[in-house]
Amino acid sequence: MPTIPEISASTPPLIGNFNGQNLKLRRITVEEYDVMIKNGVFDEDEQVELLNGAIVEKMPKGTNHATFNDIIATRLIQKLGDKVCVRNQNPIWLDEFSEPEPDIVLVEPPFERYFDAHPKPPEIYLIVEVSDSTLGYDRNTKGEAYARAGIRQYIVLNVPEKLLEDYREPGADGFRSKQTYRAGQQFNLVAFPDISLSADEFLPTEKG
Repeated sequence: MPTIPEISASTPPLIGNFNGQNLKLRRITVEEYDVMIKNGVFDEDEQVELLNGAIVEKMPKGTNHATFNDIIATRLIQKLGDKVCVRNQNPIWLDEFSEPEPDIVLVEPPFERYFDAHPKPPEIYLIVEVSDSTLGYDRNTKGEAYARAGIRQYIVLNVPEKLLEDYREPGADGFRSKQTYRAGQQFNLVAFPDISLSADEFLPTEKG
């Protein structure tokens, strides 16, 4: 297995704009966020996640988004079997200020190791985000957070352009490598370089 880079970079300041004036905001830690969840601060159907110390409302997931999630999860299970655990829209721990809920995460097995704590970067093989209406946010804000945490591979399913964006080589300033795959192309995973995947298995197809 490839070694996991240790990225030493602090989470960027949290800035809010109020009537044209930028003000530094107080960030929330994962520990504080988890206490809020346990104490019922959020409604059960309230879709939020913690990123860079800010509580972010997640976009509602329509039928296309949900179906892509299920397809990708199924394909990865078929290809990798018991080599991985596939988590679907569940939390991960990135750092002291980030506990996002990516669409798909491949983590080290078994599932039982996560009863007491969410997966951390060294345990994460791959993150996939399905991006149909949040492409800039997924590419930049989330991508930079994943890179700072040392996530070894991050794939964005770019639904509007029907391609996969494959980000590798994480660093403090973002991922240093980006490749794109369209229908008919093959790629592999950093954690499992001997297993070939087809972009066709993940990309949207024309409805007949």
